[in-house]
Amino acid sequence: MGLLTQLVTLPLAPVRGVVWVVERVREEAESQYYDPAPVHRELAELERLLVAGDIDEETFDQREDELLDRLEEIRAYRQG
Repeated sequence: MGLLTQLVTLPLAPVRGVVWVVERVREEAESQYYDPAPVHRELAELERLLVAGDIDEETFDQREDELLDRLEEIRAYRQG
């Protein structure tokens, strides 16, 4: 029966292939979006800018809050 099913659904093979590719792209995009490493790097750079005097305390606080919220979103996603 498997061969008959494959023959009958053969016209759908390109669609299944496209769906598979879309799923892999989605998985990779989520993997990159929910990676905490870039956020940690951005926090370190932000602190460096504050210490160097390139940004003021208010800008630092605002951007730090945004990045910490992003880390919380990543943590929540990874926990399910």
